[in-house]
Order: sequence, then structure tokens, then C-alpha cells
Amino acid sequence: MSKDILTEELLDRLVKFKKIKPEAKSLIMREARESAKPLSDLLIAHELLSEHEMISFLCNEFGFTPIKLGVITVDDATLALIHPKFAIKHSVVPISKFENTLTVAMKNPLDLDLIDDLKAIANLRIKPVIALPSELREAIEKLYGGKAKEAKAALGGLLGEEETLDDLIKIVQETKGEEVSDEIKDLMRQAQDTPVIKVANLLLVDGIKRKASDVFIEPWEDAIRVRYRVDGLLEEGKSPPKVMGLALVSRFKVMSQLNIAERRIPQDGRFKIKAQNREVDVRVSILPTSFGEKVCLRILDKKAQTQSLERLGFSEQELETIKSLVVKPHGMVLVTGPTGSGKTTTLYSILKYLDSPEKNITTVEDPVEYQVEGINQVNVKEKIGLTFPGALRSILRQDPDIILIGEIRDGETMDIANKAALTGHLVLSSLHTNDSVGSIVRMINMGIEPYLIASSVLMISAQRLLRRLCTNCRKAYQPDKELIKKLNLKGKKDSQFYEPVGCGRCRHLGYLGRTVITEILPLTPEIKDLIMRRATGDEIKAKARRLGMSTLRESAVTRVICGETSLDEMFRVTTGDQDLESDLVTP
Repeated sequence: MSKDILTEELLDRLVKFKKIKPEAKSLIMREARESAKPLSDLLIAHELLSEHEMISFLCNEFGFTPIKLGVITVDDATLALIHPKFAIKHSVVPISKFENTLTVAMKNPLDLDLIDDLKAIANLRIKPVIALPSELREAIEKLYGGKAKEAKAALGGLLGEEETLDDLIKIVQETKGEEVSDEIKDLMRQAQDTPVIKVANLLLVDGIKRKASDVFIEPWEDAIRVRYRVDGLLEEGKSPPKVMGLALVSRFKVMSQLNIAERRIPQDGRFKIKAQNREVDVRVSILPTSFGEKVCLRILDKKAQTQSLERLGFSEQELETIKSLVVKPHGMVLVTGPTGSGKTTTLYSILKYLDSPEKNITTVEDPVEYQVEGINQVNVKEKIGLTFPGALRSILRQDPDIILIGEIRDGETMDIANKAALTGHLVLSSLHTNDSVGSIVRMINMGIEPYLIASSVLMISAQRLLRRLCTNCRKAYQPDKELIKKLNLKGKKDSQFYEPVGCGRCRHLGYLGRTVITEILPLTPEIKDLIMRRATGDEIKAKARRLGMSTLRESAVTRVICGETSLDEMFRVTTGDQDLESDLVTP
């Protein structure tokens, strides 16, 4: 809806000119605060001013040109420049087009946002003129005819509300008929156009509302596909029209301060937005593809990132093991798993647990995902020579107590991290391996001697994320006895498991949020002895199992028994970790 043209200062002038009484002004102001209705609408509703008196006053104040819509004829080509839905929603009527200027009648010629919208949709300069609200309504009905009725029916309950993504996309899609120009100056202009800004913002807000970790905007030959990664799985979203593709990419480049003219090579950047009363970091990755540039927006929610260890979903026994090992004054703690398994969240939660004014904590990351107050964070920049090894060497000269390395990718970084752990520093880092034992093999392959691994590493934790069942709609059932036997659940023949159903709270998915499952390998003297003797990964894992280590599958089964997740989700996430030779210890 159009912004209100009247302000409290203008009401004071109405009182001064004796158009309304002071007590009427107080009544109108109080009602406006309570109802959020426009002052102009309230004045007319209470019959304090007529529409004609209102227009006359505004024309005198601002020098507006009034227009009588009842006697005007508008040609079809001019009408087609503004879609009926937009005309109804914002009470605007296109009057005439002369060269590159479109004259538009509206209630508030000072509404610059609305004028910017009209400019972007019509691709013309806008000359606003003022008209009576009642005449605007009548003109829309008369000029647009049946299309106006269809538009009203389509908008339905949306009238008077903010645009939804679906509503805005349809309006833009139906009013823009030409491909977006490829000229850089046009791209910059289009990136600043209000509809493009609104669509870009709504895509982000939609992702935040869905609690998505990523938003993907992918160009195809005839369309743009928008997908959200929610709880590890991809969901389709509303797709903007193809003609907005270049402008949307340009908008995200402008927000990230990237080169808008460069479309041949990948680019990376970041920006911050404020949504739902909190600040959210967005990491941007632009990748050239066959049909244009693909945009990946990684949503980095500080609120979700700075959770305590207790809220991540670890069992009491797992928490006790982690806390007892990370408080050691020196050594290395490794968290392993594939991309998207929550490694960074776990590492930052450990940092939060350890952080205190007495500790000097420094991180080196590529890139810094979450900016945390009170912690020194170094962003790796390979292009200028600031690599992981180079940054680590400098960090060690800063006398840190705790070092977090975003990811160990090569032997040189591993060697420096290992030596740091041996010389009085606590080192936290991540590796890309499938299980905890695999990290030992990986380190040896990187050139680290077994005796150094045994001397420096305190704990290796492999983890995954399981979707949690929605507690509002989950459904209990009795599992098949053969399955109980296969999963080695002794004494659990009458177990009650749960399966997803779907409701409004979980958006009919049956799942809401995620919990962590983990395989924690503390380097006990027995494990260190096997590493020193260069035992195989299978031998180390078998020994660790006998010492009480639970595998990822076993950790997942305990979540199933507790009703946190479903068997289907367990099988989906822990495929490949099916070694269940020993009996499960269940709660």
C-alpha cells in the first residue's frame, strides 16, 4: 500500500488553519497509533475533512497538480505498462506516456519507494500527479475492466499487506517482457531497482525463515531455480522470472562488494543483513555455469552458531568425554566428517565452553564463517600469500593458549599444528574423513610420524547430523522383531519407535531441526600403543570398540530409541557404518 502523505506536522497546520480542532488532532493521532491506519484515511473516515478538502490542502502545501480522473481516456498501450494487480494494490493509474516519461495518478506523489517501483516496472521516468482516492478506485475498475476483477480475486487477502515473494515475482514476470540488457551500466541500474532489491531480500528472508543453511540460485536455459538446504536436504523455492537472472546476480555482487563486470571466473564475498531482530552473516559464492552465474548464499546465523555444547544433542556420556579432554592445557582435538556435518558448530561451541578472559584464543580460517566477539580471527588469503601454514607460524609468535584451525588440508599445516600441540598449545581443528579411525590413517599419509600422533592428539570425533522428528506430530509404532534383532537391541523387543507424519509446525515434513551423532575416539594408552606399532585402521577400531567406543550407527540407534529421530533417517545418514558386532548399550 502507498505510504501516508499526512504527518503530525501537517495535522498541526490543519489545526492552525482551523480546518480541524486540536481535540480532533489528538483523537486522530491516538487512533493512528493504536490501529496503524493512515492519518489521511482516519480524517476522511471521521468526516473531519472531505476528499476534496484534503486534496486542496495538499496541493496548496506541496504545489501538486491535481487531476480529474473521471474525464480522462487512457489508451491500452499505456494501461499495459502497469499490471492490474500492482494498480489495485497501490492505488495507481497510468495516465499518459510521452517519450520516456509516464504520468501516473496516485494518492501520495511523495512516496518515493512506490515511484521507484513504477520506474522499474515500466522502465520509464515517472511523473506523479495527485488524485482523489475514490476516483482512483473507480478509474481502476473502469479502465482495467474484467482484468481488475481478476486481479482483485487473485490478490485476495494480500491487499494491504507486504508483498510475498510469489506475489512480487508474478507482478514482475507479467509486466517485464524483454530480456535484461547485458551492458554493465544497465546491470548496475537494475541491481538498484526496487523490485530486484525486494526479490533478493525476500529470497534471503525466506531462507532464514526456513532455517536454511544455504540458498542456491541456479540459472537454466529457460528458467531460474531457487533451492534451500534445510536440515541437510534440498527444497524447491519460488523461482524468479528468467529476465531477472542477471539483475539478481548483480544485486548480490553489489551487496558483497564484488566486481559486477566480471562473469568469467568464480568470486567470493560476504555481507550482513538484519532479519527477525538479529544480525545474520551471509557468505556469497558466485560460480560461472553454462547458462549464467550460479549463486550460493551460505546463511551464517550467529545465534545458531554460538550454542553451548549441551544444546547440540550430545548424550551425557559424550559430553563428559568431550569436556574432560578439551580442558587439557595442550594437545590436539580433531572433529571429522563430510561437508555440512556440523564440524564448525561443534568447534565453536567448544571455544565458547573454553573462552575466558584468562585465555588467548586465535583462529585461522578460510574463510572466517562466524565473527565472534573476544576471539582473534585470521582470514586466510591465498592470493596474497597468507596461507594456513604462514598464518599459523605468525600466530604461534603471538603466544596463544588455544588455536582453532578451520580445516587441515595439507601435510605442512598438519605438521605445524602437531608441533603446536606438542609445545604447550591446545589445537582444535577439522579433517575431512569418514570416521575417527580414518583420521589417524590420513595423518600418517600426510607424513606425520605415528609417535608424534600418539604424543599430541587427545581426541578424534567423527560426527553427522540427524533430522529430529517433530514432537508435535510424530507417530509411535512397534518395529519389526527381525529389525530389532538385526540392530542387536537386546532387551528392547517391546521398544516403541516413532515415524514422521507432518504438520503446520514442521511445514509438513515430519522433521524439525537436527541433532548430532558422534563417534568419539579418545587416544588412550592402548590406542596409542597400536598407533606406535602402525596397526591397521580395522585393528584400531576393533580395540576402541572393546574399550567402549560407540560407532556413528550405534549413536544414531540411541537417538531412535529415545524417539528423537526415525529409523529411515538413521539408515539414510549412517549408510556405510553398519558394523554392529558388539551389543549396544542402550538407555
